[in-house]
Amino acid sequence: MFGLLSFLISFFKMGDVAAVASPSVSDSSKDSAGLDVPDESFRTSRPDIVGPDVPDVPFPIKLSGPVQHGFGRGSKDLGCPTANLPDDSLPPMINAAKTGVYYGYAQVTPSEGTPSSLSNQDVCVLPMVMSFGWNPFYKNERMTAEIHIMHEFKTDFYGYNMKALVLGYIRPELHYTSREALIEDIEFDKKVAFKSLARPAYEKYASDPFFTV
Repeated sequence: MFGLLSFLISFFKMGDVAAVASPSVSDSSKDSAGLDVPDESFRTSRPDIVGPDVPDVPFPIKLSGPVQHGFGRGSKDLGCPTANLPDDSLPPMINAAKTGVYYGYAQVTPSEGTPSSLSNQDVCVLPMVMSFGWNPFYKNERMTAEIHIMHEFKTDFYGYNMKALVLGYIRPELHYTSREALIEDIEFDKKVAFKSLARPAYEKYASDPFFTV
């Protein structure tokens, strides 16, 4: 499946783990579970570029695994199809970062020697946004990494290999009271990802040796 007043990306050490410090969500209320519910002033005052000019600890974070069948709601409900990574690929994120929305690059490739319906453009390294956590709007029962690759694929790619390089943090998980508000923020998340990745120190990761280029 994926900017605040006084928005600030910072990092701090917790034992041997580098964790992303949560930005302040000052213009919001709390729901019954204690999650932030953004109000209109929060949603209209987000910056369109986030993070330092050079990726900082704990980034980059590398994730990889075969694409899994997800909940089927990204494309149907939100107009934002996502590719899910398997649970056993998540420890690099769990060990280093908080839940929330992130940006970076991703690549989908078929297994070597396997026939593929993907085009040459489909298997390029592409910008992505990722929702990492519990997705409180849908009340997930387990943590997931749902990646939206910002490219129009003509075919599904379940079972294909996916690599993701997470380079920055956009915002925390929030509990939306309407699907429309969630969709609006997802669209803004995509704009933030594109503009944040346009900086030279981030663009270079599109050709990182981690990917098949």
